[in-house]
Amino acid sequence: MISSSDLLSIISQKMGGRRTQTDSGSRSSSSSILQDDQEGLSSSSSKAQLLFNNAPIVSSYNDKIRPMLDAIDKLRILMVMEEGIQLPTIVVVGDQSSGKSSVLESLAGISLPRGQGICTRVPLVMRLQHHSDPQPELSLEYNGRVEHTDEDKVSEDIVNATNLIAGHKKGISDTPLTLLVKKNGVPDLTMVDLPGITRVPVHGQPENIYDQIKDMIMKYIKPDESIILNVLSASNDFSTCESISMSRSVDKTGERTLAVVTKVDMAPEGLLEKVTADDVDIGLGYVCVRNRIRDETYEEARAIADQLFKTHPLLSKIDKSMVGIQVLADKLVQIQAASIARNLPVIEEKINDKLNSYLSELNKLPKTLSTVTEAMTAFTQIIGASKESLKKILLMGEFNEFPHDQQMHCTARLVEMLDQCSYQLHGCNESDSKSNFLLEEIAILEEAKEKYYQLQPSARRACQNLIRRMKERSIHWMTEILEMEKLTDYTCNPEYVSEWHRLMTEQETFITKVLRNSHDLGLGLHTEIKINVEGIGMVEVGDLMKYPHVLLSEAFDLKMRMNAYWNVVLKRLIDSMALHLQLSISNLVDKDLGMEIVGELMGPNHGVGIERMMEEHPSIAVKREKLIKSIKKLKESKEVVCKIMDGIVTFAN
Repeated sequence: MISSSDLLSIISQKMGGRRTQTDSGSRSSSSSILQDDQEGLSSSSSKAQLLFNNAPIVSSYNDKIRPMLDAIDKLRILMVMEEGIQLPTIVVVGDQSSGKSSVLESLAGISLPRGQGICTRVPLVMRLQHHSDPQPELSLEYNGRVEHTDEDKVSEDIVNATNLIAGHKKGISDTPLTLLVKKNGVPDLTMVDLPGITRVPVHGQPENIYDQIKDMIMKYIKPDESIILNVLSASNDFSTCESISMSRSVDKTGERTLAVVTKVDMAPEGLLEKVTADDVDIGLGYVCVRNRIRDETYEEARAIADQLFKTHPLLSKIDKSMVGIQVLADKLVQIQAASIARNLPVIEEKINDKLNSYLSELNKLPKTLSTVTEAMTAFTQIIGASKESLKKILLMGEFNEFPHDQQMHCTARLVEMLDQCSYQLHGCNESDSKSNFLLEEIAILEEAKEKYYQLQPSARRACQNLIRRMKERSIHWMTEILEMEKLTDYTCNPEYVSEWHRLMTEQETFITKVLRNSHDLGLGLHTEIKINVEGIGMVEVGDLMKYPHVLLSEAFDLKMRMNAYWNVVLKRLIDSMALHLQLSISNLVDKDLGMEIVGELMGPNHGVGIERMMEEHPSIAVKREKLIKSIKKLKESKEVVCKIMDGIVTFAN
């Protein structure tokens, strides 16, 4: 791909016969190119006069620039800027009554709307094209329509089109109006004229008119690709002009700002100092012009201006490379050419990037299905892909598809869930052991001497915890497990006996402390009635002092057997639950998923079957249509840019 430096070198050589060394991609180099281009403006003006005697404003480089400018205009018509791709644009700004309209009229050779208040209420894209036919061709393009006009009616037609776009009142609109002027003698330029800056709303204007205009101007001048043509009145202090403040806020060094000083014949005093001192950093320089007044023809106005800058005692001192509409036209043409040459390779790269991104996004959308066969094929593929993904994240613990989405790390979440369940089950005792220690056991022993009390209360509470976490099939399965636990107190787990023996080592110590406390209490001594029990903690023993040694021993043994057995039950429940969940998930992936989806599509409640898949969701349809339109636009834009780039290289060779 041709680089911006290569392209700039080609343009420089072909336009001015100069070799320009550039540093690709360098903003400072780009500025120096523009500055170098300006050095030959004086001589280029004379070239233009020699080559185009009947076209006093046309640039001598139009035949080289026109293809590039046509390409940019085509991109603008294609609205490639809607895709976030900025185009090199000359943006005309200025305070209200600064003389913007007079400058543009002199460049275009036509009359523009005049009057009090804001004359330009929409962005006016002025496309000027020199052609040899003496009969001008003018047209207006807006809101998807094209209307032909002529020099006599163009001002009125612009007003009517503006009213259709922005309304008949005095408000503004950001919808552009394009004026195409094909006329012998005009320079090949495309400029965007914006509303003049005003702070005080007049009758019929919104109160925030200044903010609206400022926002519109900032939108156009902020991109680095924009060249700012700042129109200033000679009678004003440049440093206080609102347009200068806005342009400096986005172009601090002024490297893409050109100033046009109007009404020089009305305020010539001190003008030379203003344009040479450059206190406001106008990097691309100044051009001083005299406004056309009253009924002067454009030829008469140019002749008067030429004579003024030659003979006026103050204005004649200004360098001839800084005065006149001809110099302004040539400067704009060369600046525009350098800007386009600098930006074309970047535009081409951005178009390619956007196009590839949209094509990739379109390919990721669900395929449009037009037949039942296509729908069945897509259905089978979806089921297969879903199963593979679910196997990875539910069974195999592979999360490469969702590395940063922990919600999809299902095996890890399953372990966390089971750990939490185990923790809660271990804290779920059948009674408050510390405050009612051995009392329930003694009551059971007195009621049924040999039979252990089943862990029904704890099992019931465990069942409640499980119910909250399991779906209907799992609840049924867990209920069967709990019924087995209630039926018998059986385990072959050796941990049960070892845990029971460990707990029983405290039996005699505990009973001795209880009986000692009972003896002390009988003597009227104040004693502590809480005892620390291994595996239980501090427990209340005040109510145990009335029971004999034998009963306390049996109750303690029953309690420790229950504790040891409860620990086995808890582990058995967690292990069984984990195995059941794994089996349920496996069955879900391998069997249930497909059956449920088939039932959804083919079941009697819906009656539409697989054909439902052929109906695209409205949001997907809208997205697809938008992508297709953007891709079509970018492909056409790419073709335009490639054609002009190839033409430039061919021209250079």
